[in-house]
Amino acid sequence: MGGELNGKVGLVVGVANKRSIAWGIAQAWHQAGATLAFTYQGERVKENVKQLAAGIGQDNLLLPCDVTKDEELDQVFKEVEQQYGKLDILLHAIAFAPKDALEGEFVDTTREAFNVAHDVSAYSLVALTQRAAPLMKDGGSVVAMTYYGSEKVVPHYNVMGVAKASLEASARYLAYDLGPKKIRVNCISAGPVNTLAARGISGFSNMLKHYESQAPLKRNVTSDELGATATFLASDGAAAITGQTIYVDSGYQIMGM
Repeated sequence: MGGELNGKVGLVVGVANKRSIAWGIAQAWHQAGATLAFTYQGERVKENVKQLAAGIGQDNLLLPCDVTKDEELDQVFKEVEQQYGKLDILLHAIAFAPKDALEGEFVDTTREAFNVAHDVSAYSLVALTQRAAPLMKDGGSVVAMTYYGSEKVVPHYNVMGVAKASLEASARYLAYDLGPKKIRVNCISAGPVNTLAARGISGFSNMLKHYESQAPLKRNVTSDELGATATFLASDGAAAITGQTIYVDSGYQIMGM
């Protein structure tokens, strides 16, 4: 890869550490020529994100962003506009549900857990895109990370699967609304990747083994492969692709049993 994103400005939402899918995609976008700004959620991860951003050799804009707070979202895009004057690509790679909601049965999901999961994992795509769209003056690309648990039952994924279904539906409606402005909105449905967030799902190590044994390619996916797909979706090569969920899961999604 190299040069596909020259001249483009991107905002990366969701980096927590070097194993984050968001970081793999950020590296790919950087290698393809994009100038990147990053957000972080809370002081606990700020230093991680700062060190990673510095490591790719850019004077990156680094901004606090709790996606449940409109005032922080407003400030992020205000600073992006002041610094760069535009935005071309946006990565949404954030999801959250209370830990106990990912351990028991879905039927026991509390109202609070349901609301939190949907606010952070799904509505945030709407909130971010709402603010990004005015900066995408010549069109743009929004890429959101999702997972197969949105359409099939994955034990213990529970309310997060329902929130991911909402995320994917939101992407389709956003794609319809923003198509006339040449803004594309797509999802990447990734196979399981050993990230900090994923390890919070009960039985995750068994999930990795299951995918490896059942997927046609007989292996799990890598962050580099997700980065390559995200770079394609962010590039002009994907100019006619919007509202889609692209499966990067070694073919697991095609299997019936």
